[in-house]
Amino acid sequence: MNILLVEDDTRISDFIVKGLEENGMQVELAASGEQARDLILGADWDLILMDVMLPGIDGIQLTKMIRFKKNYTPILMLSALSETTDKISALDSGADDYLTKPFHFSELLSRINALTRRTKFNYEKKEHFYICRNLKIDPEKHLVTQNNKQIDLSPREYKLLLFLLENKDKVVSRMQILERVWGIQFDTNTNVVDVYISYLRNKIDESEGKIIHTIKGTGYMLQE
Repeated sequence: MNILLVEDDTRISDFIVKGLEENGMQVELAASGEQARDLILGADWDLILMDVMLPGIDGIQLTKMIRFKKNYTPILMLSALSETTDKISALDSGADDYLTKPFHFSELLSRINALTRRTKFNYEKKEHFYICRNLKIDPEKHLVTQNNKQIDLSPREYKLLLFLLENKDKVVSRMQILERVWGIQFDTNTNVVDVYISYLRNKIDESEGKIIHTIKGTGYMLQE
């Protein structure tokens, strides 16, 4: 596996590089957002490990730039910022997972393996379309259309809609959505799922009948 590590703290980067290389992974180090940007544009990576607080371009800005370029390399954020709002900000920028410092290396390795499995699953599915009524997702192009008109979604909205389509006609709980779409466990009192469901409903035309159904006390279901 070819990994780009974006981290300006040499003590942390040395620890991570040593551990990953001992597990048979190849690691390239970038110590600033600008250096990482150039490396990302110049090569293909299996995974990007990125600190949030970086000199120059910070991790949030850099992630937004990467996704704007239609680059969907998995990104695992590493940060000492531990508030739920910090995690949401990072994930909404386009990151796939978030790990709070300090962390055990075994947990980092587990997160990397989980992202790798998820990416492999998406790759195997990329030749297929997910369709519900007049709504269609092309996973290969990250393209969402309805009645042949493109719908512009944020990275998090796209992941949420894709998860609902993958589980079409099945009820999924808010916790299942949080774990799969946001990749981390939040305080169960958070309403972030409901907020993003509302975002989706505002962008999807339901004039022919409701597509996203609220299952009271349980979660949501996308239904034909």
